[in-house]
Amino acid sequence: MAHTPSVLFVCVHNAGRSQMAAGFLAALAGDRIEVRSAGSEPAATVNPVAVTAMAEVGIDIAGGTPKLLTDEAVGVSDVVITMGCGDACSYFPGISYRDWVVPDPSGEGIEVVRTVRDRIRILVENLIAELVPAPKH
Repeated sequence: MAHTPSVLFVCVHNAGRSQMAAGFLAALAGDRIEVRSAGSEPAATVNPVAVTAMAEVGIDIAGGTPKLLTDEAVGVSDVVITMGCGDACSYFPGISYRDWVVPDPSGEGIEVVRTVRDRIRILVENLIAELVPAPKH
């Protein structure tokens, strides 16, 4: 049985960027990739503007709950993708770490959040292509 890659998205509040990235990965990769998200300083709720922006493309992240980043979450992930959390992530040898430079949508209007959403979608699509390449015919 093939290994299912596991991806952890991390941002400071786990309320915008990481929730959108996790939403895209879950929707686009299905059960081919295990997905989780966390934050170094989780907010109380998911950013409502991010929820609206994702709903516009048919992805519901309204039920998401910001979670605290733990060593366990990092340790069980194959890929850890940070988005503006600096050095908050624990380092474990053998895990692939990547930093996506994506603006923080916190406090921004829907127009800005849409551009952040669209950038994240491209990054997630590229990640899926890398982790679970399409079968060759």
